Amino acid sequence: MTSPHSTVHATIPFGLRTHFTTARIQVDLGYDTRDPYAVTAEFHTGKGAVHWVFARSLLADGLIATAGLGDLRITPAADPALVVFELSAPGGTAILEAAADDLADFLDRTYERIPPSQEHAWFDFDHEMSKLV
Repeated sequence: MTSPHSTVHATIPFGLRTHFTTARIQVDLGYDTRDPYAVTAEFHTGKGAVHWVFARSLLADGLIATAGLGDLRITPAADPALVVFELSAPGGTAILEAAADDLADFLDRTYERIPPSQEHAWFDFDHEMSKLV
């Protein structure tokens, strides 16, 4: 670790696909160098906020090809200007889309803090293990 910890934030408009239309919601993306492998997302819905944590590499991979298994899949849309997020939870599934450029800009700003494949230099294994005790 060569510099102090920092964070990156972006509020990005997403479209929530419904049966008849696409509803606009705001999503706050976050990246904290204290957890260098993770991106957080807070989806602001009419009923509150839904929090999701996923790998930064999943976002990077999903910008260029289908990525992810399980509760989150990210894939380029048929329209190359968009990226699709498919979220699954016991309560249901949501399909959202966002501008690829907005997501790429956010990702690039995280890479300015910690380049890809350099996360290990920032990861505090002892600190993470102490959370399990």
